Amino acid sequence: MNVLGSPLLSSYGQNIIDLAANSRLPAIYQWREHADAGGLMSYGPNLLDTWRQTGVLVGKVLRGAQPADLPVEEPTNFELVINLKTATALGLSVPQSLLSRADRVIQ
Repeated sequence: MNVLGSPLLSSYGQNIIDLAANSRLPAIYQWREHADAGGLMSYGPNLLDTWRQTGVLVGKVLRGAQPADLPVEEPTNFELVINLKTATALGLSVPQSLLSRADRVIQ
C-alpha cells in the first residue's frame, strides 16, 4: 500500500500504521517519521531539510525580496528508510540489494 503524503493522512499516521500492521499489509510512506513509528518503509524528501529551506526563503522575503521573484524550489535529496522490525513482523524478507540502497535501516 502506498500511503500518500497529505496533511489529512499524516494526522492519522499512527492509525494507518497500526491498521496496516494488523492487516499484515506492507506499506510505504512519504515521510521517514512514519517508518520510525513502525511503518515498513518510507521514501521521500527529508522533512527537516524541507523546513530548513522554507526558513531560508522566509528570511529572503523578510530581507525585502519579492516572493514572485524567488524561484520555485523542489527537494533534491530523497531518503529511503526501511524498518526491519516491521518487515520481520510481516514475515517479509528485504533483499540485500534494497538494504544497501537504504539511507537508514531500523533494526
